Amino acid sequence: MEYISYYNSLIGDILLASDGEFLTGLWFVNQKYYAKNLNRDAKEKSLEIFDLTRKWLDSYFEGNKPSFNIPIKFIGTDFQVAIWQSLLKIPYGEFVTYGDLARILNTSPRAVGTAVGKNPISIIVPCHRVVGKNNSLTGYAGGIDKKEYLLKLESTKTMTKHDKK
Repeated sequence: MEYISYYNSLIGDILLASDGEFLTGLWFVNQKYYAKNLNRDAKEKSLEIFDLTRKWLDSYFEGNKPSFNIPIKFIGTDFQVAIWQSLLKIPYGEFVTYGDLARILNTSPRAVGTAVGKNPISIIVPCHRVVGKNNSLTGYAGGIDKKEYLLKLESTKTMTKHDKK
């Protein structure tokens, strides 16, 4: 069974999804790929995982780096999961380019971009920390305005590029 709940953020309403134990989805309402793969008969329910996620989001939107992790479960292809797991390694307030990730994962920037764009757990799995060539703000399913907001929230005006060697 799948469950849903909503979170109201400063930059838009967010849909949370869970299998009852893990967070399986976090999307801005009506973003590109909104609730992709979410069972349409998911029931709205109060769950501990949703309470924990709200606490994490409250801390994050207050401008803090949350001090705890959310139990998440990815639902996607092996390639997508590998990309999404790599996003978790990008430190708060830092960024990588699609090309950087492609080199690390030995694939093409286009393939990385496609998988990053379908990240089902926005914000917590920080796809907003992936930027285009020359550090341009491109490709965010929630909208470039939200990506810019999230990067500024993380004090990324003086963003540092994170290189995995």
